[in-house]
Amino acid sequence: MHTIIEWKDKKFYADLSKPLDISIPMQSGENNPNAYHIQSPTFEPILSVAKGGSVNCENLFINAHANGTHTECVGHLSKKKITINQSLKQFFSIAQLISVEAENNIITKKDVSKLFDESVESLVIRTLPNGNNKLTKKYSGNNPTYLAADLCLWLREKNIKHLLIDLPSVDAEEDGGKLAAHRAFWNYPEQPRMDATITEMIFVDDKIEDGMYLLNIQIASIESDASPSKPLLYKLKMDPDSYRD
Repeated sequence: MHTIIEWKDKKFYADLSKPLDISIPMQSGENNPNAYHIQSPTFEPILSVAKGGSVNCENLFINAHANGTHTECVGHLSKKKITINQSLKQFFSIAQLISVEAENNIITKKDVSKLFDESVESLVIRTLPNGNNKLTKKYSGNNPTYLAADLCLWLREKNIKHLLIDLPSVDAEEDGGKLAAHRAFWNYPEQPRMDATITEMIFVDDKIEDGMYLLNIQIASIESDASPSKPLLYKLKMDPDSYRD
């Protein structure tokens, strides 16, 4: 299934039958990434076919922010209840994937600006080194890499609407509650960007090359500030014949 995308006077082609999933599957127990000392997800069966039930039916106990790939909105900061289901209304965008190696545990404007393509509205950041340990990494108490606040301000000024990272947060684990990067990206509380999102704890396999993609962010219709999510990338090409082999 091929599609044509017209974007800023350019025409791209994408094969919708070849999604590149950059989410981390969530499962019951500790075999997930985890942050902020929050308990692991638990899936508790109410009914089980294996135990004689007519169907399988589970209660899911999860924390979107700590247990895996999730997409959040400005409601993460606001006193007023603002939900991701209210905020994310357009699920496709043109995105750039870049790979960045952080110095001194922080990703800076300098690191990103030299790679940045100003034509996009979404940015996916893969941090280096990149390994499968990100699928189950325990971040709590380990001061993981984060984004500089002036980088997030700059991305807002560049009209990046959706920011995706393979870290537990754009902010430092311990920052005294400032959340400066979140605030800069969402322009909160001055003029909050109601339709901008941050997706954290993604995983971008090394087989996926840096470059331009069609991004599809899938969420559950949850009226909370964040939802477990499934971001998908579709490689964009300028030549339609490239998909005919």
